[in-house]
Amino acid sequence: AHAAIVSRGMGKPCIVGCSELKVDYDKRKFNANGTTILEGDTITIDGSTGTVYAGIVPTVAPQVTKDFETILTWAQKAKRLGIRANADTPDAAKLARKYGAEGIGLCRTERMFNANDRLSIFVDMIMAKTKNQRKIILKKLGLLQKSDFVKILKAMEGYKVTIRLLDPPLNEFLPNPEELLDKIYKNKSGKKLSDTKKVLERARELAEVNPMMGHRGVRLGITYPEIYEMQIKAVFEATAELVKKKVDAKPQIMIPQISSISELNHIKKIYDVIRSEMEKKHKVRLEINFGTMLEVVRACLTSDQLVKTAEFFSFGTNDLTQAVFSFSREDAESKFLPEYMEKDLLETSPFQSIDENGVGDLMKIAISQGRKHKKDLEIGICGEHGGDPNSIKFCHSANISYVSASPHRIPIAIVAAAQAAINQKSVRSK
Repeated sequence: AHAAIVSRGMGKPCIVGCSELKVDYDKRKFNANGTTILEGDTITIDGSTGTVYAGIVPTVAPQVTKDFETILTWAQKAKRLGIRANADTPDAAKLARKYGAEGIGLCRTERMFNANDRLSIFVDMIMAKTKNQRKIILKKLGLLQKSDFVKILKAMEGYKVTIRLLDPPLNEFLPNPEELLDKIYKNKSGKKLSDTKKVLERARELAEVNPMMGHRGVRLGITYPEIYEMQIKAVFEATAELVKKKVDAKPQIMIPQISSISELNHIKKIYDVIRSEMEKKHKVRLEINFGTMLEVVRACLTSDQLVKTAEFFSFGTNDLTQAVFSFSREDAESKFLPEYMEKDLLETSPFQSIDENGVGDLMKIAISQGRKHKKDLEIGICGEHGGDPNSIKFCHSANISYVSASPHRIPIAIVAAAQAAINQKSVRSK
């Protein structure tokens, strides 16, 4: 589940789909296998095995041994694939670099909006009635985003940092309508009742039947251009500040959910206007590449058109897998994928390892078409597959430029990339 991916990226253990655990919300407790745990009790969870323990289980912090450091040094020399990190905070960027990452392949800007000091500001922006009101609020967020970008780019000095513009639908930043209804019911005479009702009304307006294929990514950037304008401007402002300080910052701006060259060109025009304004303002040339994610099937099939505008590609393999299989990831993993594997209908979950015959073939089409027009086109993957050894082996054989994984999986990715390179040499020599 996506919750597990996010947790792993943060270095936190997580268990999802725990069907034996029954939660009683009213009594604030849960039961599992005859054991009752009350709210406030301590539990220990093992995210690797899916085991939950009552009480505190003694643990030790993992240490990288000298022998493993030696193996990583050998692996860095042997591999061909670049290894980058999925990192959204300065601390995550520093950790990734410590583990051997050579840049950031995915910086999710929406994670920054969820921080305590800015979520309420972003909600205010969503609730704003006019474009001018949104712009005033976005100006505050722009300063915060610029500060984030400065710190992340500085932490990754000398390496590329791919910054993805806002991807999730806006309603994801608002409370669930059911929660709001419950809040209204329990506080019928509350002071903020009218405010809660307004948020509920907006949440209902923004709610979608199928959010994965709905009003998100570039579609948001087209219908609410002021959001993407703010983010692009923040990247340029951060870069200009660092360039003046002689910091070797290498940001890249990436557009999510692209399905056509017309969408990409529409955002590129916004990018070009802001770039011109920023270079005039700061009297310095700013090198910031402009690229696209390939996570929509149509984008992969029309990559020969997208490459005319995009300076790099990055496969979003999580969403691409959902699209190719017509699986809703959360539903598939909780309802039928385990049974598919039990009955040998699938050897492994396509969300764990890249499906080479379907998703993989589509990726190869996109790679081939793109590099026909730009021989040295940079192409990466930034889904969680970037930390999976089997997927890394496929990416090496498909001649992908780099993979991007959560910071805690960087060492695994480096070793897997080296193994893929050594295995390929071994096959050729026979």
